Amino acid sequence: MKKGWLVVFAGMGLNLALGVLYAWSVFGKQFSEAIEKGGFGWSKTDSAIPYTVAIACFAIMMVPAGRLQDKLGPRLVATLGAIFTGFGLFITGYASPDNIIPAIIGFGIMAGTGFGLGYAAATPAAVKWFPPEKKGLITGIVVSGFGLAPVYIAPLSKYLLSTYGINNSFKILGVSFLIFSVLLCQLINNPKEIAKSSSNNPKKSVSIDYTYRDMLKTPTFYLLWIEYACAATAGLMIIGHLAKIVSLQSNNTIKIGFLFVALLAIFNASGRLIAGIVSDYIGRIKTLFIVCLVQAVAMFFFSTFSTIGQFILGSAVVGFCYGACLSIFPSVTADYWGAKNLGFNYGIVFTAWGVGGVFGPILAGKIADATGTYGTAYLISSALLVFAAVLTFATKAPERPMIFVPQTEEKPVLQPQTSGEGV
Repeated sequence: MKKGWLVVFAGMGLNLALGVLYAWSVFGKQFSEAIEKGGFGWSKTDSAIPYTVAIACFAIMMVPAGRLQDKLGPRLVATLGAIFTGFGLFITGYASPDNIIPAIIGFGIMAGTGFGLGYAAATPAAVKWFPPEKKGLITGIVVSGFGLAPVYIAPLSKYLLSTYGINNSFKILGVSFLIFSVLLCQLINNPKEIAKSSSNNPKKSVSIDYTYRDMLKTPTFYLLWIEYACAATAGLMIIGHLAKIVSLQSNNTIKIGFLFVALLAIFNASGRLIAGIVSDYIGRIKTLFIVCLVQAVAMFFFSTFSTIGQFILGSAVVGFCYGACLSIFPSVTADYWGAKNLGFNYGIVFTAWGVGGVFGPILAGKIADATGTYGTAYLISSALLVFAAVLTFATKAPERPMIFVPQTEEKPVLQPQTSGEGV
Protein backbone atom coordinates (compact mmCIF):
# COMPACT_ATOMS: atom_id res chain seq x y z
CA MET A 1 0.00 0.00 0.00
CA LYS A 2 2.93 2.36 0.67
CA LYS A 3 4.06 1.87 -2.92
CA GLY A 4 0.53 2.72 -4.00
CA TRP A 5 0.69 6.09 -2.26
CA LEU A 6 4.03 6.78 -3.93
CA VAL A 7 2.34 6.19 -7.30
CA VAL A 8 -0.55 8.47 -6.28
CA PHE A 9 1.70 11.40 -5.37
CA ALA A 10 3.99 10.85 -8.36
CA GLY A 11 0.90 11.03 -10.57
CA MET A 12 -0.22 14.17 -8.77
CA GLY A 13 3.24 15.70 -9.29
CA LEU A 14 3.18 14.87 -12.99
CA ASN A 15 -0.23 16.50 -13.30
CA LEU A 16 1.11 19.58 -11.51
CA ALA A 17 3.50 19.94 -14.43
CA LEU A 18 1.01 19.01 -17.15
CA GLY A 19 -1.37 21.65 -15.79
CA VAL A 20 0.57 24.33 -17.69
CA LEU A 21 -2.42 24.00 -20.06
CA TYR A 22 -4.62 25.82 -17.53
CA ALA A 23 -2.31 28.83 -17.36
CA TRP A 24 -2.85 29.58 -21.05
CA SER A 25 -5.10 32.57 -20.36
CA VAL A 26 -2.04 34.40 -18.98
CA PHE A 27 -0.11 33.71 -22.18
CA GLY A 28 -3.19 34.34 -24.33
CA LYS A 29 -3.62 37.79 -22.84
CA GLN A 30 0.03 38.61 -23.53
CA PHE A 31 -0.20 37.32 -27.11
CA SER A 32 -3.15 39.66 -27.76
CA GLU A 33 -1.34 42.72 -26.36
CA ALA A 34 0.04 45.27 -28.81
CA ILE A 35 3.63 44.71 -29.98
CA GLU A 36 4.83 47.90 -28.29
CA LYS A 37 3.54 46.47 -24.99
CA GLY A 38 5.51 43.26 -25.37
CA GLY A 39 2.73 41.27 -27.05
CA PHE A 40 2.24 39.88 -30.53
CA GLY A 41 -0.91 41.78 -31.48
CA TRP A 42 -2.91 38.59 -32.09
CA SER A 43 -6.73 38.70 -31.96
CA LYS A 44 -8.59 36.99 -29.10
CA THR A 45 -9.56 34.23 -31.50
CA ASP A 46 -5.98 33.75 -32.76
CA SER A 47 -4.58 33.67 -29.24
CA ALA A 48 -7.06 30.89 -28.36
CA ILE A 49 -6.07 28.67 -31.31
CA PRO A 50 -2.94 26.99 -29.77
CA TYR A 51 -4.90 26.38 -26.55
CA THR A 52 -7.82 24.91 -28.48
CA VAL A 53 -5.57 22.70 -30.62
CA ALA A 54 -3.84 21.50 -27.43
CA ILE A 55 -7.19 20.54 -25.92
CA ALA A 56 -8.19 18.68 -29.09
CA CYS A 57 -4.87 16.78 -29.22
CA PHE A 58 -5.08 16.11 -25.49
CA ALA A 59 -8.55 14.55 -25.85
CA ILE A 60 -7.76 12.61 -29.03
CA MET A 61 -4.51 11.23 -27.63
CA MET A 62 -6.24 9.98 -24.48
CA VAL A 63 -7.77 7.13 -26.47
CA PRO A 64 -4.57 5.51 -27.87
CA ALA A 65 -2.65 6.56 -24.76
CA GLY A 66 -5.17 4.75 -22.59
CA ARG A 67 -4.77 1.58 -24.65
CA LEU A 68 -0.96 1.91 -24.60
CA GLN A 69 -0.80 2.28 -20.84
CA ASP A 70 -3.16 -0.69 -20.39
CA LYS A 71 -0.84 -2.79 -22.60
CA LEU A 72 2.68 -1.40 -22.04
CA GLY A 73 2.38 0.07 -18.57
CA PRO A 74 2.04 3.68 -17.38
CA ARG A 75 5.75 4.48 -16.88
CA LEU A 76 6.69 4.40 -20.56
CA VAL A 77 3.57 6.28 -21.66
CA ALA A 78 3.99 8.96 -18.99
CA THR A 79 7.65 9.44 -19.93
CA LEU A 80 6.73 9.93 -23.59
CA GLY A 81 4.16 12.51 -22.46
CA ALA A 82 6.78 14.43 -20.51
CA ILE A 83 9.15 14.46 -23.50
CA PHE A 84 6.49 15.65 -25.95
CA THR A 85 5.33 18.40 -23.58
CA GLY A 86 8.81 19.69 -22.75
CA PHE A 87 9.89 19.93 -26.38
CA GLY A 88 6.52 21.37 -27.36
CA LEU A 89 6.82 24.24 -24.89
CA PHE A 90 10.36 24.93 -26.11
CA ILE A 91 9.24 25.08 -29.76
CA THR A 92 6.44 27.50 -28.83
CA GLY A 93 9.20 29.93 -27.90
CA TYR A 94 9.85 30.48 -31.62
CA ALA A 95 6.43 32.04 -32.34
CA SER A 96 6.33 35.69 -33.44
CA PRO A 97 3.79 38.44 -34.21
CA ASP A 98 3.69 37.27 -37.83
CA ASN A 99 4.03 33.54 -37.23
CA ILE A 100 1.59 31.58 -35.09
CA ILE A 101 2.71 28.21 -36.50
CA PRO A 102 5.35 27.41 -33.80
CA ALA A 103 2.70 27.99 -31.11
CA ILE A 104 0.20 25.73 -32.89
CA ILE A 105 2.76 22.99 -33.48
CA GLY A 106 4.60 23.35 -30.17
CA PHE A 107 1.90 24.07 -27.62
CA GLY A 108 -1.07 22.85 -29.62
CA ILE A 109 0.08 19.60 -31.23
CA MET A 110 3.20 18.49 -29.33
CA ALA A 111 2.33 19.66 -25.80
CA GLY A 112 -1.31 18.69 -26.33
CA THR A 113 -0.18 15.18 -27.28
CA GLY A 114 2.08 15.12 -24.23
CA PHE A 115 -0.79 16.16 -21.95
CA GLY A 116 -2.85 13.23 -23.22
CA LEU A 117 -0.06 10.69 -22.82
CA GLY A 118 0.83 11.80 -19.29
CA TYR A 119 -2.72 12.29 -18.03
CA ALA A 120 -3.85 8.92 -19.40
CA ALA A 121 -1.12 7.13 -17.46
CA ALA A 122 -1.37 8.75 -14.03
CA THR A 123 -4.94 8.08 -12.83
CA PRO A 124 -5.52 4.45 -13.94
CA ALA A 125 -2.19 3.39 -12.46
CA ALA A 126 -3.02 4.94 -9.07
CA VAL A 127 -6.59 3.58 -8.94
CA LYS A 128 -5.37 0.00 -9.48
CA TRP A 129 -3.41 0.08 -6.21
CA PHE A 130 -6.48 0.65 -4.01
CA PRO A 131 -9.86 -0.96 -3.24
CA PRO A 132 -13.03 0.24 -5.05
CA GLU A 133 -14.35 2.23 -2.09
CA LYS A 134 -11.39 4.62 -2.42
CA LYS A 135 -11.78 5.35 -6.16
CA GLY A 136 -13.12 8.86 -5.62
CA LEU A 137 -10.45 9.80 -3.09
CA ILE A 138 -7.53 8.45 -5.12
CA THR A 139 -8.80 9.91 -8.38
CA GLY A 140 -9.36 13.26 -6.67
CA ILE A 141 -5.82 13.39 -5.30
CA VAL A 142 -4.16 12.49 -8.61
CA VAL A 143 -6.17 14.83 -10.83
CA SER A 144 -6.02 17.66 -8.28
CA GLY A 145 -2.44 18.22 -9.42
CA PHE A 146 -3.60 19.22 -12.90
CA GLY A 147 -6.11 21.68 -11.50
CA LEU A 148 -3.73 23.09 -8.90
CA ALA A 149 -0.94 23.77 -11.39
CA PRO A 150 -1.91 27.36 -12.30
CA VAL A 151 -1.44 28.37 -8.64
CA TYR A 152 2.29 28.39 -9.30
CA ILE A 153 2.36 28.45 -13.12
CA ALA A 154 0.23 31.61 -13.47
CA PRO A 155 2.41 33.89 -11.29
CA LEU A 156 5.57 32.16 -12.54
CA SER A 157 4.48 32.77 -16.14
CA LYS A 158 3.66 36.39 -15.33
CA TYR A 159 7.14 36.83 -13.87
CA LEU A 160 8.85 35.11 -16.80
CA LEU A 161 6.87 37.15 -19.34
CA SER A 162 7.73 40.45 -17.68
CA THR A 163 11.39 39.51 -17.20
CA TYR A 164 12.32 37.47 -20.27
CA GLY A 165 9.52 38.08 -22.79
CA ILE A 166 7.23 35.59 -24.50
CA ASN A 167 9.80 33.58 -26.44
CA ASN A 168 12.33 32.96 -23.69
CA SER A 169 9.56 32.23 -21.18
CA PHE A 170 8.38 29.23 -23.17
CA LYS A 171 11.93 27.97 -23.66
CA ILE A 172 12.63 28.16 -19.92
CA LEU A 173 9.36 26.37 -19.11
CA GLY A 174 10.10 23.67 -21.69
CA VAL A 175 13.53 22.75 -20.33
CA SER A 176 12.35 22.86 -16.68
CA PHE A 177 9.29 20.75 -17.46
CA LEU A 178 11.30 18.12 -19.30
CA ILE A 179 13.77 17.53 -16.46
CA PHE A 180 11.23 17.51 -13.62
CA SER A 181 8.56 15.42 -15.32
CA VAL A 182 10.76 12.68 -16.75
CA LEU A 183 12.14 12.00 -13.27
CA LEU A 184 8.65 11.78 -11.74
CA CYS A 185 7.42 9.42 -14.44
CA GLN A 186 9.84 6.72 -13.30
CA LEU A 187 7.77 6.27 -10.11
CA ILE A 188 4.46 5.57 -11.90
CA ASN A 189 3.63 1.89 -12.46
CA ASN A 190 0.91 -0.73 -12.00
CA PRO A 191 0.78 -3.27 -9.18
CA LYS A 192 2.21 -6.59 -10.35
CA GLU A 193 -0.99 -8.56 -9.85
CA ILE A 194 -4.13 -6.44 -10.02
CA ALA A 195 -6.83 -9.04 -9.57
CA LYS A 196 -4.97 -11.92 -7.92
CA SER A 197 -6.23 -11.32 -4.38
CA SER A 198 -9.87 -11.43 -5.38
CA SER A 199 -9.61 -14.44 -7.68
CA ASN A 200 -7.85 -16.58 -5.05
CA ASN A 201 -10.57 -16.12 -2.45
CA PRO A 202 -13.42 -18.57 -3.05
CA LYS A 203 -15.77 -16.44 -0.97
CA LYS A 204 -15.50 -13.42 -3.25
CA SER A 205 -17.27 -12.48 -6.47
CA VAL A 206 -15.14 -11.22 -9.34
CA SER A 207 -16.84 -8.61 -11.52
CA ILE A 208 -16.41 -8.73 -15.28
CA ASP A 209 -14.70 -5.63 -16.64
CA TYR A 210 -16.14 -4.14 -19.81
CA THR A 211 -14.11 -3.74 -22.95
CA TYR A 212 -14.59 -0.52 -24.90
CA ARG A 213 -16.91 -2.38 -27.30
CA ASP A 214 -19.14 -3.47 -24.43
CA MET A 215 -19.09 0.04 -22.97
CA LEU A 216 -20.16 1.59 -26.27
CA LYS A 217 -23.20 -0.69 -26.35
CA THR A 218 -24.62 0.82 -23.16
CA PRO A 219 -26.92 3.89 -23.29
CA THR A 220 -25.22 5.12 -20.11
CA PHE A 221 -22.02 5.84 -22.02
CA TYR A 222 -23.73 8.30 -24.37
CA LEU A 223 -25.53 10.10 -21.55
CA LEU A 224 -22.28 10.52 -19.62
CA TRP A 225 -20.47 11.64 -22.76
CA ILE A 226 -23.00 14.42 -23.41
CA GLU A 227 -22.93 15.50 -19.76
CA TYR A 228 -19.14 15.65 -19.81
CA ALA A 229 -19.07 17.73 -23.02
CA CYS A 230 -21.58 20.23 -21.62
CA ALA A 231 -19.73 20.57 -18.31
CA ALA A 232 -16.32 20.95 -19.97
CA THR A 233 -17.55 23.68 -22.34
CA ALA A 234 -18.28 26.16 -19.56
CA GLY A 235 -15.21 25.44 -17.45
CA LEU A 236 -12.67 25.53 -20.26
CA MET A 237 -14.22 28.65 -21.76
CA ILE A 238 -13.59 30.53 -18.49
CA ILE A 239 -10.16 28.99 -17.91
CA GLY A 240 -8.98 29.88 -21.39
CA HIS A 241 -10.18 33.50 -21.24
CA LEU A 242 -10.26 34.45 -17.54
CA ALA A 243 -7.42 36.99 -17.58
CA LYS A 244 -9.02 38.72 -20.59
CA ILE A 245 -12.51 38.51 -19.04
CA VAL A 246 -11.32 40.26 -15.87
CA SER A 247 -9.66 43.01 -17.89
CA LEU A 248 -12.68 43.51 -20.18
CA GLN A 249 -15.46 43.44 -17.61
CA SER A 250 -13.58 45.70 -15.19
CA ASN A 251 -12.88 48.24 -17.97
CA ASN A 252 -9.20 47.41 -17.54
CA THR A 253 -9.18 48.70 -13.96
CA ILE A 254 -8.20 45.31 -12.50
CA LYS A 255 -4.62 44.52 -13.50
CA ILE A 256 -4.22 41.25 -11.60
CA GLY A 257 -6.12 38.86 -13.86
CA PHE A 258 -3.36 36.26 -13.48
CA LEU A 259 -4.16 36.04 -9.75
CA PHE A 260 -7.73 35.04 -10.56
CA VAL A 261 -6.30 32.31 -12.79
CA ALA A 262 -4.36 31.04 -9.77
CA LEU A 263 -7.43 31.37 -7.52
CA LEU A 264 -9.56 29.41 -9.99
CA ALA A 265 -6.87 26.74 -9.97
CA ILE A 266 -7.00 26.38 -6.18
CA PHE A 267 -10.75 25.77 -6.32
CA ASN A 268 -10.32 23.57 -9.40
CA ALA A 269 -7.98 21.33 -7.41
CA SER A 270 -10.13 21.39 -4.27
CA GLY A 271 -13.20 20.54 -6.34
CA ARG A 272 -11.47 17.44 -7.70
CA LEU A 273 -10.47 16.26 -4.24
CA ILE A 274 -13.65 17.15 -2.33
CA ALA A 275 -16.03 15.93 -5.03
CA GLY A 276 -14.08 12.69 -5.23
CA ILE A 277 -14.53 12.11 -1.50
CA VAL A 278 -18.19 13.23 -1.48
CA SER A 279 -19.02 11.02 -4.47
CA ASP A 280 -17.66 8.01 -2.56
CA TYR A 281 -20.44 8.62 -0.02
CA ILE A 282 -23.48 10.04 -1.86
CA GLY A 283 -22.79 8.64 -5.34
CA ARG A 284 -21.15 9.98 -8.50
CA ILE A 285 -24.31 10.95 -10.37
CA LYS A 286 -25.89 12.81 -7.47
CA THR A 287 -22.65 14.76 -7.05
CA LEU A 288 -22.57 15.51 -10.78
CA PHE A 289 -26.13 16.85 -10.70
CA ILE A 290 -25.28 19.26 -7.88
CA VAL A 291 -22.10 20.65 -9.47
CA CYS A 292 -23.73 21.13 -12.91
CA LEU A 293 -26.64 23.03 -11.41
CA VAL A 294 -24.44 25.26 -9.24
CA GLN A 295 -22.13 26.06 -12.15
CA ALA A 296 -25.12 26.85 -14.39
CA VAL A 297 -26.22 29.54 -11.94
CA ALA A 298 -22.68 30.98 -11.80
CA MET A 299 -22.42 31.14 -15.59
CA PHE A 300 -25.81 32.83 -15.87
CA PHE A 301 -24.66 35.72 -13.68
CA PHE A 302 -21.02 35.87 -14.83
CA SER A 303 -21.62 38.78 -17.22
CA THR A 304 -22.57 40.99 -14.25
CA PHE A 305 -19.22 40.52 -12.52
CA SER A 306 -16.95 43.56 -12.58
CA THR A 307 -15.38 43.89 -9.11
CA ILE A 308 -12.60 41.98 -7.39
CA GLY A 309 -15.06 40.39 -4.94
CA GLN A 310 -17.36 39.23 -7.72
CA PHE A 311 -14.50 37.75 -9.71
CA ILE A 312 -13.27 35.93 -6.61
CA LEU A 313 -16.73 34.39 -6.17
CA GLY A 314 -17.09 33.54 -9.86
CA SER A 315 -13.61 32.03 -10.13
CA ALA A 316 -14.20 29.96 -7.00
CA VAL A 317 -17.54 28.51 -8.09
CA VAL A 318 -16.57 27.80 -11.69
CA GLY A 319 -13.19 26.37 -10.70
CA PHE A 320 -14.66 24.11 -8.00
CA CYS A 321 -17.48 22.75 -10.16
CA TYR A 322 -15.29 22.22 -13.21
CA GLY A 323 -12.68 20.42 -11.10
CA ALA A 324 -15.37 18.24 -9.55
CA CYS A 325 -16.29 16.94 -13.00
CA LEU A 326 -12.67 15.95 -13.69
CA SER A 327 -12.82 13.74 -10.60
CA ILE A 328 -16.33 12.35 -11.04
CA PHE A 329 -16.08 11.12 -14.63
CA PRO A 330 -12.99 8.88 -14.31
CA SER A 331 -14.41 7.48 -11.07
CA VAL A 332 -17.80 6.70 -12.57
CA THR A 333 -16.08 5.13 -15.60
CA ALA A 334 -14.24 2.78 -13.24
CA ASP A 335 -17.43 2.09 -11.28
CA TYR A 336 -19.58 1.29 -14.29
CA TRP A 337 -17.13 -0.51 -16.58
CA GLY A 338 -14.27 -1.70 -14.36
CA ALA A 339 -10.63 -0.83 -13.65
CA LYS A 340 -8.91 -3.36 -15.91
CA ASN A 341 -9.52 -1.39 -19.11
CA LEU A 342 -9.92 1.98 -17.41
CA GLY A 343 -7.15 3.66 -19.39
CA PHE A 344 -8.73 2.97 -22.77
CA ASN A 345 -12.36 3.27 -21.64
CA TYR A 346 -11.83 6.60 -19.92
CA GLY A 347 -9.84 7.78 -22.93
CA ILE A 348 -12.98 7.33 -25.01
CA VAL A 349 -15.16 9.06 -22.41
CA PHE A 350 -12.60 11.87 -22.25
CA THR A 351 -13.17 12.78 -25.90
CA ALA A 352 -16.25 14.60 -24.61
CA TRP A 353 -13.93 16.91 -22.66
CA GLY A 354 -12.07 17.57 -25.89
CA VAL A 355 -15.25 18.54 -27.72
CA GLY A 356 -16.21 20.92 -24.92
CA GLY A 357 -12.67 22.28 -24.82
CA VAL A 358 -12.66 23.07 -28.53
CA PHE A 359 -16.18 24.46 -28.59
CA GLY A 360 -15.98 26.60 -25.43
CA PRO A 361 -12.84 28.72 -25.96
CA ILE A 362 -13.43 29.26 -29.69
CA LEU A 363 -17.09 30.15 -29.10
CA ALA A 364 -16.13 32.62 -26.39
CA GLY A 365 -13.36 34.18 -28.49
CA LYS A 366 -15.56 34.66 -31.57
CA ILE A 367 -18.44 36.12 -29.55
CA ALA A 368 -16.09 38.51 -27.73
CA ASP A 369 -14.45 39.60 -31.00
CA ALA A 370 -17.84 40.15 -32.65
CA THR A 371 -19.78 41.79 -29.80
CA GLY A 372 -17.14 43.11 -27.43
CA THR A 373 -18.54 41.01 -24.54
CA TYR A 374 -18.74 37.38 -23.44
CA GLY A 375 -22.40 37.64 -22.38
CA THR A 376 -23.95 35.35 -25.00
CA ALA A 377 -21.27 32.72 -24.43
CA TYR A 378 -22.10 32.67 -20.71
CA LEU A 379 -25.80 32.10 -21.41
CA ILE A 380 -25.09 29.27 -23.85
CA SER A 381 -22.82 27.60 -21.30
CA SER A 382 -25.43 27.99 -18.56
CA ALA A 383 -28.08 26.33 -20.75
CA LEU A 384 -25.74 23.41 -21.54
CA LEU A 385 -25.06 22.86 -17.84
CA VAL A 386 -28.78 22.81 -17.04
CA PHE A 387 -29.24 20.26 -19.83
CA ALA A 388 -26.45 18.11 -18.37
CA ALA A 389 -28.04 18.29 -14.91
CA VAL A 390 -31.38 17.13 -16.33
CA LEU A 391 -29.73 14.21 -18.12
CA THR A 392 -28.38 12.85 -14.82
CA PHE A 393 -31.93 11.76 -13.94
CA ALA A 394 -31.78 9.29 -16.83
CA THR A 395 -28.22 8.12 -16.14
CA LYS A 396 -28.31 4.63 -14.67
CA ALA A 397 -25.49 2.20 -13.98
CA PRO A 398 -25.35 -0.58 -16.57
CA GLU A 399 -25.84 -4.15 -15.41
CA ARG A 400 -22.39 -5.33 -14.41
CA PRO A 401 -21.81 -9.05 -15.04
CA MET A 402 -19.81 -10.85 -12.38
CA ILE A 403 -18.41 -14.29 -11.72
CA PHE A 404 -19.62 -15.82 -8.45
CA VAL A 405 -17.08 -18.30 -7.14
CA PRO A 406 -18.75 -20.71 -4.67
CA GLN A 407 -16.80 -22.41 -1.90
CA THR A 408 -17.21 -25.77 -3.62
CA GLU A 409 -15.23 -26.78 -6.65
CA GLU A 410 -18.18 -26.24 -8.98
CA LYS A 411 -17.76 -24.21 -12.15
CA PRO A 412 -18.37 -20.44 -11.63
CA VAL A 413 -21.64 -19.06 -12.92
CA LEU A 414 -22.42 -15.60 -14.28
CA GLN A 415 -24.82 -13.40 -12.40
CA PRO A 416 -25.95 -9.83 -13.19
CA GLN A 417 -24.94 -7.03 -10.85
CA THR A 418 -26.24 -3.49 -10.74
CA SER A 419 -23.75 -1.05 -9.20
CA GLY A 420 -25.73 2.13 -8.71
CA GLU A 421 -28.52 4.36 -9.93
CA GLY A 422 -29.12 7.84 -11.23
CA VAL A 423 -30.09 10.85 -9.18
